[in-house]
Amino acid sequence: MYYIDKLTADKNNPFNGINHLLGLAGIFRKIACIGDSLSSGEFEVPSESNPGRMEYIDMFEYSWGQFLGRHVGSTVYNFSRGGMTAIEYVKSFADKMDFWNPEKASHAYIIALGANDRNQPSDSVHPLGSVSDICPGHPENNRDTFAGLYATIIDRYRIISPNAYFFLVTMPHEEQKYDDISGIHASLIHEIASLYNRTYVIDFYKYAPRYDSEFMKVFFMNGHMNPAGYVLTARMMEAYIDHIIMSNPEDFYKSGLNGTPYCG
Repeated sequence: MYYIDKLTADKNNPFNGINHLLGLAGIFRKIACIGDSLSSGEFEVPSESNPGRMEYIDMFEYSWGQFLGRHVGSTVYNFSRGGMTAIEYVKSFADKMDFWNPEKASHAYIIALGANDRNQPSDSVHPLGSVSDICPGHPENNRDTFAGLYATIIDRYRIISPNAYFFLVTMPHEEQKYDDISGIHASLIHEIASLYNRTYVIDFYKYAPRYDSEFMKVFFMNGHMNPAGYVLTARMMEAYIDHIIMSNPEDFYKSGLNGTPYCG
């Protein structure tokens, strides 16, 4: 089938493991998913009250995070909402939703932000920035660019959960008009990951199948994914995390001690 062929054609592609998942994400008993509509199981449907307009409904039980959690048996938090940007997350949303609460400390954080930062009108979006805007370990010194605010999210959760693992997600190829911006975003995400230990990239930009018309026929409903799309995304996340853990076993062998005095 089209999408399976795309995922399995390259044996070096981390998503190739989708056919034989080990479910190693289950080593993280609590996982927080930080993101926008695609992390929230959002469905896009025609509005009944406003003909010609669309409505956007976050249905978290259909999010890829919840499909992942049910599959591997972990507790997953949706620290997300449709339309989310890095600046809103840091400046208001996380505080409003109590997402910095230490009681919600997680063993792993999957961060999938950038689509809305990329798509905002130029007069309302904060600059992309660079790693020069980041002062690792001192988020109060980060600049208010996408790079600085994205790193602030990592640093704030490191304070809450010092031994947590972070998985930073790049954006897949979609419509041609976004490819150049998605590539710049992907490069920046790799640079940010290099600043921190226990931080890895889930590279949808490099390895995921292109989200073209054939893909969207199967996995999209209007401008957002359908239930099958969110299930596929969950399995792709799992396959990539399997790949990262199997490729770096020395980083993860003490993960079960996370949150205890024995995890040094």
